[in-house]
Amino acid sequence: MKQVRAKKHLGQHFLKDQEIARRIAESFPLREAMAVLEIGPGMGVLTRYLLQNPLINLKAVEIDADSVAYLHKQFPQLEVIEGDFLEMDLNKLYDDKFCVIGNFPYNISSQILFKVLDYKDKIPYIAGMLQKEVAERIASKPGKKAYGILSVFMQAYYNVEYLFTVSKEVFDPPPKVMSAVIRFTRNEVKELDCNEKLFRTVVKTAFNQRRKTLRNSLKPLVPKGNEMYNESIFGKRPEQLDVKSFVYLTNLVAKALSD
Repeated sequence: MKQVRAKKHLGQHFLKDQEIARRIAESFPLREAMAVLEIGPGMGVLTRYLLQNPLINLKAVEIDADSVAYLHKQFPQLEVIEGDFLEMDLNKLYDDKFCVIGNFPYNISSQILFKVLDYKDKIPYIAGMLQKEVAERIASKPGKKAYGILSVFMQAYYNVEYLFTVSKEVFDPPPKVMSAVIRFTRNEVKELDCNEKLFRTVVKTAFNQRRKTLRNSLKPLVPKGNEMYNESIFGKRPEQLDVKSFVYLTNLVAKALSD
């Protein structure tokens, strides 16, 4: 059967290593049947192993029409949704919980994760292939240079595990960067003890000037003369704060804005 040509504008790099695909497909610790949505299956190297798991009820979303046609022929039992994942209302696809998996296109991997956060209460597990640098950043702990916005947002609601590194040579065409597989498991946090919209704004604003102390980086939100800046936390830089500290910081900002 004619192979699908990888399209640069879609960020396509097709995984060709069967063992890697199998390991990704087995990354969910499922003990009962679960709906799973695969993002960007391409030619279905990962899809094949997901379909072999009797506990997985699989759907796939694919933006590339050539890949959709290929998948229909290769896996006639698979429900393939042609469209842009970033534009989809996932509540229309699933009434109940579902997992997300995929070899995520590197040019939109962060956008995919931000979108998943909007459905965090429905998604107990996420597993995916990302650019190695991005995976390391997300899994990074406070105090590390890689720690940043996506680290805080994902770790607020998920336990993050860096599973394994993947070389360039297992893709066609090979990307210019190393890759990694990462897993997210929903934690016990139902909601943060602060205004979650303001939390996102505070985190983004703080890391926009990550080399500065919070006393300086948060000036766009609260003028520098405000008494909240007397708190010792404002002498720190954003990478020094864990999720709980950012929640505390958000509540300080909220109080300052309401006074």
